[in-house]
Amino acid sequence: MHFGICCVIGGAFKDYRGCIEWLRDAGIINICYCLNFPELPLKGNYNKSKYKLYFFDTGIFVAMLDEEAQEDLRANKNLGVYKGALYENIVGEALVKGGYELYYYKKDDSYLEEDFFVRTKEYLVPIEVKATNGMAKALRTMIKSNSYPDIKYGIKLTGGNIGYSDNIYTFPYFCAFLLKHYLKEVSLDRESRQSESEIDGAKRFSLLK
Repeated sequence: MHFGICCVIGGAFKDYRGCIEWLRDAGIINICYCLNFPELPLKGNYNKSKYKLYFFDTGIFVAMLDEEAQEDLRANKNLGVYKGALYENIVGEALVKGGYELYYYKKDDSYLEEDFFVRTKEYLVPIEVKATNGMAKALRTMIKSNSYPDIKYGIKLTGGNIGYSDNIYTFPYFCAFLLKHYLKEVSLDRESRQSESEIDGAKRFSLLK
């Protein structure tokens, strides 16, 4: 759920900032800031008064559910209405513990929204968390659109299997803690292919002389 401090009971950000920062410093929550625009760099490119809050430990989230929901989750593995929020929290927790800071994006005048963003050396990488194995429409839009030149590929996390299609890498939720290592490998692979392409281009050019 989005949380805008300035929208709460007509309050101002400065009135609540201390409480939010105390909860973060106490290891209770993680703060996910909204990007002004999905582009690099990430730091300095976000709205400090617009953000989402996640529990630092997903176990705390589950413990705060009502007794019926907790029992349904344990006995029947039924996540119900909490499914999306629970999976987002799991991924957010994994990203923070992997050394990432949390950022998301929601375009004000449309339904375009992306759950998380991380970066490699050269690219901005959107991450979409799906409660079902449905289409990642926002992810595809960002990758294909010329409006987001820093985005070349994305990550989709679902309850399904590993896959790749249309520059979207799909992984099960539990692989979230491996993303930093994987993106490093993807970045190196893309750099290698680019170098090979440049070498091939140089060879072709030399043959034309």
